[in-house]
Amino acid sequence: MSEGLLLTGGRVVDPAQELDAKRDVRITGGVIEEIGRKLPARGARVIDVAGLVVCPGFIDLRARLREPGEEEKETIETGLRAAAAGGFTAVCAMPSTQPVNDSTGHTRSLLERARAAGGARLHPVAALSRARAGEELTEYGDLGGAGCVAIDDDGPVPSARLFRRALEYASAFELPVVGGGQEASLSRDAAMHEGRVSTRLGLTGSPAAAEAIIADRDVSLAALTEGRLHIARLSTAAAADAVRRGKARGVRVTAEVAPHYLLLSDLAVGESAYDTATKLDPPLREEEDRIALLDALRDGTIDCLVSDHAPHHIDDKAVEFDRAAPGISSLEVAVALCLDRLVAAGEIALSDLVGLFSTAPARIFSLPGGSLAPGSPADVTVLDLERSRTVDPAAFQSKGRVTPFAGALLKGWPVLTLVAGRSVFDSRG
Repeated sequence: MSEGLLLTGGRVVDPAQELDAKRDVRITGGVIEEIGRKLPARGARVIDVAGLVVCPGFIDLRARLREPGEEEKETIETGLRAAAAGGFTAVCAMPSTQPVNDSTGHTRSLLERARAAGGARLHPVAALSRARAGEELTEYGDLGGAGCVAIDDDGPVPSARLFRRALEYASAFELPVVGGGQEASLSRDAAMHEGRVSTRLGLTGSPAAAEAIIADRDVSLAALTEGRLHIARLSTAAAADAVRRGKARGVRVTAEVAPHYLLLSDLAVGESAYDTATKLDPPLREEEDRIALLDALRDGTIDCLVSDHAPHHIDDKAVEFDRAAPGISSLEVAVALCLDRLVAAGEIALSDLVGLFSTAPARIFSLPGGSLAPGSPADVTVLDLERSRTVDPAAFQSKGRVTPFAGALLKGWPVLTLVAGRSVFDSRG
């Protein structure tokens, strides 16, 4: 049981309560007891957060923690420490481990390791198909009962028939099914986005149509089955439009985007002289796609932001661009990037950003948290909008040290992360 805490003098931003004002927050027994003006200490430990922003704990719906099987890239312990340092109080762990998380025993093992590690909370995501082979569904009811919060093969499901069955089966347990991705025959062996830049650089590309085809298919199947669909890792205007059209006709579909797709385009590959930190899956798209994704974020087509954390060992990246593994480490910089380049730049409001990282993820996967209302878990993210710091991968908690934002000076960082009222990260100085 955590001690009683009183956060005093901070600006509390909680979209779930339509609250943006200076308030104190009292935490007792790991939950939010009350929010008010000038609350008495009553024996609680007082933490002065004057000049800082107090938010519901940020939740990341998409992170790869690599354990078991690829502990040289990341472990549950290092991943959860990285999450806490990045302002996340909870992360949803992808099932793309070795072995795959497709059984209740595996799920329980992940949760046990997370409890031992401390740091942010871990919410396991179960594989849609056994061994992610796209042939046989896993046992969704048992997996949900063991603690899994969603169904996801962490990549496109080749068979439309199997994906339809997944949506139907998961509906019985009200589990969201994660879709999206790139059509395999169009994206196989692609090093980047197919377009003018790939032609100029002499690299094989994956067209935007590869993503649009899968998004259109998955939205159509969600309409057919009335299942809960979440489209992962949007990177193109066409896929965002598929989500927009689905929502307009009442399909139960939500969608996510990672900050790097809002901030970078395929031009970064050439501008960085083939830096493998710019090789992602899906790839960075054209500037028109980047702008369209920002518009989709603002108009509500895209429901939440994710880190899309995909750490790699340096040996997987220190090769030719077309041979490098796709993905970057992003848990520790995702929030800061958004504060500096979206909020401070006037692209979105701070309250919207908080909702995209907390309230919306909690709603989409039916997770605890997402609000600081009394009775809610005392998962709290505290931001310093004036803190300036240079992105230094060598100082990451994550084992993955690859990011295209290395050396960037960002203003606005998470400085305190509380999980059930317990401090798991504190850099207030």
